[in-house]
Amino acid sequence: MEDKLIPMIENEVVKLTQELIRIPSHKHTENRESAVAEFIYNYCKDNGLEVEYQDVEGLRRNVVAKLRGTGTGKTLILNGHIDTVPPYEMNFDPFSADIVDGYVQGRGANDMKGAVACMITAMLNIKKEGKLLGGDIILTAAVGEEEKSDGTEYVVKSGIKADGAIVGEPSNYGYALGHRGLEWLEIKIEGKIAHGGIPELGINAISKAAKLIRKIEDELMPKLKLRQNEWMGPSVMNFGFIKGGTQPSSVADSCVIQIDRRYLPEENVESVIKEYQDIIDTISKEDPEFKAEIIRMDSNLMDEFDHAPLIAQPNSDIAETVYDVLKDFNKKEPNIEKRRGWTDAGVLSTYGKILTVVTGPGDLKYSHAKDEKIPVIDLINYVEIYTKIAKKFCN
Repeated sequence: MEDKLIPMIENEVVKLTQELIRIPSHKHTENRESAVAEFIYNYCKDNGLEVEYQDVEGLRRNVVAKLRGTGTGKTLILNGHIDTVPPYEMNFDPFSADIVDGYVQGRGANDMKGAVACMITAMLNIKKEGKLLGGDIILTAAVGEEEKSDGTEYVVKSGIKADGAIVGEPSNYGYALGHRGLEWLEIKIEGKIAHGGIPELGINAISKAAKLIRKIEDELMPKLKLRQNEWMGPSVMNFGFIKGGTQPSSVADSCVIQIDRRYLPEENVESVIKEYQDIIDTISKEDPEFKAEIIRMDSNLMDEFDHAPLIAQPNSDIAETVYDVLKDFNKKEPNIEKRRGWTDAGVLSTYGKILTVVTGPGDLKYSHAKDEKIPVIDLINYVEIYTKIAKKFCN
């Protein structure tokens, strides 16, 4: 390791990021995010922030920390999720949080425990300066973003109010003003089982599924490409999972297809489902043996809300503040990311009515990856960036 990196890795935000990574918080962990939430709660409390839990489900809790201002300025939310995807088959120990070649490695480093560490450290640095800002800064360290987003849904239902919000998803020193909504759909195709030696006596659900997939690809997907949004790009969909049959010697009596659908503000869940249902109905009229049912996947359903789009508000105070700070920091025009994945910003903006921008340390390409990592320098820099955003916005 180069000597010049040593002061960096001893920085508080780097050490805090490592501590957070070392506490597993994915869906296969007992009580999931409870341990990392407890660590964040105690860390914030021990460092003098006003802090409380929000009980979301069982022992799963959000952590809300506040740095009060004088009441004369705008209130800013810094939102980050504290769950991660599972480690799967990573290229290194997912929870060691080792620093290698200037990166902190581990599951959640990039998505997005690094950003949460930057947010906390920025708040503490402002507190240590001893000069109150005009408005409050509120950290919402939320559970569940990787699945149902029940954490940020709970934050909004709690009645939280703010003039602007930052969601700290990795942005490579750019930002996003908008992103598409998200819906997961499952289509179950019904067939009839028969012996593989006499397949004509059965109805092959896999073959019927193939017919459905071809029709979706030929008729729906070209339409989606034509639907464009200045801040989000096109409507898109992906066939992410398929499973059918039981064994090679039996005609498949069932087949399941799972679809990821990213939709624009002029679309909604009902219109998205209807487009698939119309194709199913058309095939059913052409083929009396075709039977299919479409459902919304429970693993993606929020309690009351949908995974709504983040609708761009380029002239909002928070958008202009983020732009000014990033432009000054980068010494050039910051990149506006227009095709990013879904984030909790959709919940804050649509249901909380809080103007929201996405920007955070790291690069999206490392999220969920086998080599997930985040540059040490990004952690250092985003403490400064968040600090400047808070001071400019809250005052």
